[in-house]
Amino acid sequence: MASHPGNPTAFDGPAGKPQAIAWSFADGRQASGLTLPGMNRAQPRKVLIVGGGVGALEAAIALGDLAGGKARVEICAGRGEFVYRPFAVGEPYGASRVLRYDLADLAERCGAELRLDNIASVDPALRCATTHDGEEIPYDYLVVSPGTRLLWSVPGAVTFWGVADEGEMLEIVGRLREGRLRRLIFTMPGGHGWALPAYELALLAAGELSRHGIAGTEITVVTPEDGPLLIFGRRASEQVADLLADHDVNVLTGTHPVKYENGALSVVPGEPIEADAVVSLPRLEGRHIEGLPYDSSGFIPVDDHARIEGLSNAFAVGDVTNFPIKQGGIATQQADVAAEAIAADLGCDAEANPLDPVLRGVLWTGAKPRYLFGWLGGGHGETSVASERPPWPIDNPSKLIGRYLTPFLADLQASSRAEPSSAAG
Repeated sequence: MASHPGNPTAFDGPAGKPQAIAWSFADGRQASGLTLPGMNRAQPRKVLIVGGGVGALEAAIALGDLAGGKARVEICAGRGEFVYRPFAVGEPYGASRVLRYDLADLAERCGAELRLDNIASVDPALRCATTHDGEEIPYDYLVVSPGTRLLWSVPGAVTFWGVADEGEMLEIVGRLREGRLRRLIFTMPGGHGWALPAYELALLAAGELSRHGIAGTEITVVTPEDGPLLIFGRRASEQVADLLADHDVNVLTGTHPVKYENGALSVVPGEPIEADAVVSLPRLEGRHIEGLPYDSSGFIPVDDHARIEGLSNAFAVGDVTNFPIKQGGIATQQADVAAEAIAADLGCDAEANPLDPVLRGVLWTGAKPRYLFGWLGGGHGETSVASERPPWPIDNPSKLIGRYLTPFLADLQASSRAEPSSAAG
């Protein structure tokens, strides 16, 4: 990047957007939104959000609310579609469907611009991101939320990817309904992740057996956890264990799956477990962007304000971070604290609060859902619970709870129902 800009010239942004500044570099390139010596500080600062998922959208909406005209938000994503994944567990059973939204429409609704491209590298010193095609994008603040890569975790097992192309899962559900599976195992790898979908798949499978009057099929969850969904807390885990027992779902804890072959799942520790089919959640790996720091597991280290370790104006939120729980609700909380930190730095009326993560989950059971809740930090006393009613204020039945994104999507769905021609959904 050229080190000495030429003269700034004003230009009108999109309708309804604040005026921005275009800087011409010596080689003719322009950089809009980058803070440079001599620039008018009254101009909005460029916030570049990398990714088009839950954390990215929450950050964009939060910045619009907290920073207003002091921030100009651009979302850079490789796909023009936002996929709402929490409903994916019900799709193979015909109980729900994955929702898909046009990302350009969502960006416009939350006051952001959209660039369809992937970021290959970042130069934090120059505050410049570079796309795979070599285009440079200057920024004042960076919010990285590209998600993770989903990888096979148990050789020989069917992997539940959490998206709509679940052909192998549909085949397993079909065999289950026909009574051709006598031993079905659901499992997951250890390490960073989110275990709840495995329990939902098992409970929904048990519900299928009950509805079709099929007896003699054994359903088991094999988990590295010391207790089912223990991340929510001891009391919630015990209540989930009771729920699983009531639905005749066996749980083998403290056990890591290795591979499935010749009708048996190899595990550590223990002897192989006979099974007619095994379904595993995928292993997660952070998406790599050159120029950013990563830990030994491939995730970006962040502090309690979602700031990337060692970088002052760069943040990361969601599954790409080293926060051990990969859940949409946690991603929205990280996005909120990042937006607060940026807004406070811009002089807005916002307080930069540290992350105090609370875990909320909706466990589909095939009958009444269970609402799981627990504070992950100390100082809150005993909060862990799994109940038939949500222990938090709720205005809609969303499985993903985010301060901004949940009501945003709810309003969008309401608008879609009121206007059948809407492109949403």
